[in-house]
Amino acid sequence: MKRKLYARLSEWKRDGAGRTVLLIDGARRVGKSYIAEEFARAEYKSYILVDFNRIGDDVKSLFVDYLNDLDMLFLRLSAYYNVKLYERESLIVFDEIQLFPRARAALKYLVADGRFDYMETGSLMSIRRNVQDIVIPSEERHIYMYPMDFEEFLWALGNETFMGMAAGCFASGKPMGQAMHRKAMDLFRQYLIVGGMPQAVQEYVDTHDFDRVDQVKRDILTLYRADIVKHAQGYEMKVESIFDEIPAQLQKHEKKFRLSSLKKDARLRDYEDALFWLNDAMIVNICYNSTAPDIGLKLNRERVTLKCYMADTGLLISHAFDENGIVSAEIYKKLLFDKLEVNKGMLVENIVAQMLTAAGHKLYFYSNSSRAASASRMEIDFLIAKNKISSRHNISPIEVKSGKNYTLSSLRKFKDKYGEQLYIPYVLHDGDLKEEDGIRYLPLYMTPLL
Repeated sequence: MKRKLYARLSEWKRDGAGRTVLLIDGARRVGKSYIAEEFARAEYKSYILVDFNRIGDDVKSLFVDYLNDLDMLFLRLSAYYNVKLYERESLIVFDEIQLFPRARAALKYLVADGRFDYMETGSLMSIRRNVQDIVIPSEERHIYMYPMDFEEFLWALGNETFMGMAAGCFASGKPMGQAMHRKAMDLFRQYLIVGGMPQAVQEYVDTHDFDRVDQVKRDILTLYRADIVKHAQGYEMKVESIFDEIPAQLQKHEKKFRLSSLKKDARLRDYEDALFWLNDAMIVNICYNSTAPDIGLKLNRERVTLKCYMADTGLLISHAFDENGIVSAEIYKKLLFDKLEVNKGMLVENIVAQMLTAAGHKLYFYSNSSRAASASRMEIDFLIAKNKISSRHNISPIEVKSGKNYTLSSLRKFKDKYGEQLYIPYVLHDGDLKEEDGIRYLPLYMTPLL
C-alpha cells in the first residue's frame, strides 16, 4: 500500500534524523506500524521494532535500568532481537509507545546519544494517563497519519494517473468532460463505500466483495469499542454513547451534535473529556463553528457548537447500517449506482470532512440561527483558509451537495455579507467543474485539491 506519508518520513531522515525522534500518531488500524517497518526495511541497514503491545517487563525494564549505561542498553536490545546495530545506519522503532510512556521519556537521552535514529508510533498520545509522570521530549517531531485518501485509494486499485489529470483541470478551470467525469464518480463512490482503512482497501482490491469488506470494517469497529472500554476508564460510557450517536446526529439536516440527545440537560463540560478522547484517538473529526470568516478561524471558534464526523466514511457506513449485523449488499449496490436517497447527505458531508482533514485543513463551519434577521440566518458546511494569507480575501466557504436539485441561499447570503473577506466560494457536488456567478462548482473527487 503506497502512502504519501512515506515522503515525509524520507524528508525527516534527510533533514531531522539524529536530532529528532519522529512520532507517527493515528487511529488504530490506520497503517502506522506497517509504514514504519516498511520505511525501516527499505531505508536502513538494520532496524529493531520494539512492540510495546507484545514485549514483557524484561525488555521494558531496559529503558528504566540502563539509561545511564546506553552501551549495555543497546547490547541487550541487539541480543534480544538478534539484530546487529550500525552507528548512524540503524533505526529503532518504538511501536505502540503510548503503552509504555517511560520509554517515550527516555528518548530524550537516546537522541542526545546520537548513535541511531528513532521513530515512534502510537494512538491516544495526549490522553492524561499516557503522559502522566513523564516529560515529553522536546526532540519529538509529531506527524499525523489518516485513513488513505482518494488518490492513495486509486493507487491501490492500480490507477496512478487520474488525480494528476484532475489537478490539471482544477488548475485550469476546465471541466473533466462527460465520459471522464462519469468514470471518476464511479471510482469516487467505490472510495465512499470502502473508505480508507488499509485492511478494508486491501480486501476490496483482493476480492471486490463488499460483504467481506464490511466484515473487515466491523472488526475494526469492534476493536474501537474494546479500546473505549479499556482506555477511556472513568468515562467509557459517555464515550460509547457519543460514538453510538454519531450516525443519528449526522442524519439531521443541520448535523450539529446535540448533547441533549444523549441525556436531558447534558452540558459540554460533562462530555468534554469523552469528546476529547474520541478526537485524540482519531476515531472522529471534530468541526467547530467559527462565528466570522476572518484570518485565524480558531480565534472565532465557538467551542460549544460542533459537528462530530467519523474519521473514516467506510467505517461510518458499517456503523450506521447495522440492523442485521452486516450492511446488506442491497445498500452497497444503491450507493455504488447512486440510488440511495436517504442518508446519502451525511455520507457525502462526512467524506468531504475526511478529505479536508487528510489534506491538512482544520475543520470549521459557520452557523447563524438569528431569528431577528433572515438575511443573517445561514449555514455554511465548511470554511477553509487559503495557503498564502493576504490582507483580505482569505477564507473560502464550502457548501456540500449530495443531490442533483439544490439551492444556495445560505452561500449567496454569506457572499453578500462577507464579500470583502472571502476568497473563492465553492460548491462540491456530483457534477463536473464549472463556474457561475462567482461560485466555483467542483466535483466531489476534487476536494483534496482545495
